[in-house]
Amino acid sequence: MNNGQKAIRTVYFSIIGNFLLALIKSLAGFFGNSYALIADAIESTTDIFSSLLVLLGLKYANRPPDENHPYGHGKIEPLVTFIVVAFLVTSATIIAYESIHNIRTPHQTPESWTLLILGGIILWKEISYQIVIRRSKETHSSSLKADAWHHRSDAITSVMAFIGISIALICGDGYEAADDWAALLAAGFILYNSYLIFRPALGEIMDEHRYDDLIDEIRVQSLKVDGILGTEKCFIRKAGMIYHVDLHAMVDANISVREGHDIAHHLKDYLHKVIPNLGQVLIHIEPDDLGEETL
Repeated sequence: MNNGQKAIRTVYFSIIGNFLLALIKSLAGFFGNSYALIADAIESTTDIFSSLLVLLGLKYANRPPDENHPYGHGKIEPLVTFIVVAFLVTSATIIAYESIHNIRTPHQTPESWTLLILGGIILWKEISYQIVIRRSKETHSSSLKADAWHHRSDAITSVMAFIGISIALICGDGYEAADDWAALLAAGFILYNSYLIFRPALGEIMDEHRYDDLIDEIRVQSLKVDGILGTEKCFIRKAGMIYHVDLHAMVDANISVREGHDIAHHLKDYLHKVIPNLGQVLIHIEPDDLGEETL
């Protein structure tokens, strides 16, 4: 199973989980007099739609390169991530607006049994986050990482709701709005997490230099290929779950063009073999008598 298929299966897991949780939260919030739980349900509902977008994006990104897209279709991933972030910001805005409205409107204290519901939700969302974030690291998927942070944001709003309802129940009259304040605070957390998701996706779409560890590995592995005396420039562009590499490699200045060409192909094949998730690897051969700095 390739990375694209792994990521797609993980998104199906997110969609099913979010649908069930949105239903549980909305019913518990309505019958338990807790807007914090209803706010949680709103976020889980937006999570369903954002996960569907991630699913469509991953399926498109998983298409092989073609004549019009020689580097593949991976750039759709950060674009989908931007849309997912927009969903997060929208849900946070709705939660904040409704929280302020409910703070100003007297209402009943939440039911104590809603804490049991929230405890189960927090545990499940944190488990979901750990599963999806681990898979996002395995597949190097930015949109899957955004989907994972939806789970973490959901867990955060549930923790805030748990705290707010606990305060309302313990302190009694005058503290009925504690869970609304908790929902408002959760909206702030969601907005902050939205930026953390947005920033790497922006760097990916702008081909920003963010891959020093991979560059170091490429340089080290290149020296293991016969005929490679060193490396110079190394540029990396990420497209979805694939990394495209432009590498300048040093060879003996006295060998023939044919020999240099063969060494370049051996290097390209070796890098594909030992480093996963590499896409196009362009090797530019440099003679070692230029006097330039090498590794």
